[in-house]
Amino acid sequence: MSRAFVNEDNAADQADPPVERQVSQQPNRLTAQGLAQLQAKVAQLQQEHSAESAKGEHADKQRQADLERDLRYFNQRVQSAQVVAPATSSEKVQIGSWVTFANDQDEQQRIQLVGEDQADANAGLINWGSPLGLALLGAQVGDEVLWKRPVGDQLIEVLRIEPEA
Repeated sequence: MSRAFVNEDNAADQADPPVERQVSQQPNRLTAQGLAQLQAKVAQLQQEHSAESAKGEHADKQRQADLERDLRYFNQRVQSAQVVAPATSSEKVQIGSWVTFANDQDEQQRIQLVGEDQADANAGLINWGSPLGLALLGAQVGDEVLWKRPVGDQLIEVLRIEPEA
């Protein structure tokens, strides 16, 4: 039978289930702020799901399925969260630390090491488990560490470590 003759309402009910979101294999270590963001995301998704479900038979089934998938993912991330103690030291880079480093051309960059779900490179929030995060984790001011980048390894020097704000 041609798709041209399929009832659109039935087609919507038979929509393919959304592909599950992949959960990272790295431990879910994050800051207290990162956990609060995850909890806020779960609350937002629950509210959206309730609003969609309240539409009854007029609900967008695909949207509901997508929201349910996202709720499963973010609930799992909240349950697996390992909140680290706030970075209070300027002696050693840890999750939550703000780090200023320079490359061999003396170009400086300031970033904060955060959990995976909190990471936003444009805002300077770098996943602690990324190549840059792993290179910096545990370093001290003056240390030179090797940042293993896909475009080629780069030696960087830790210039400043600031505790979590």
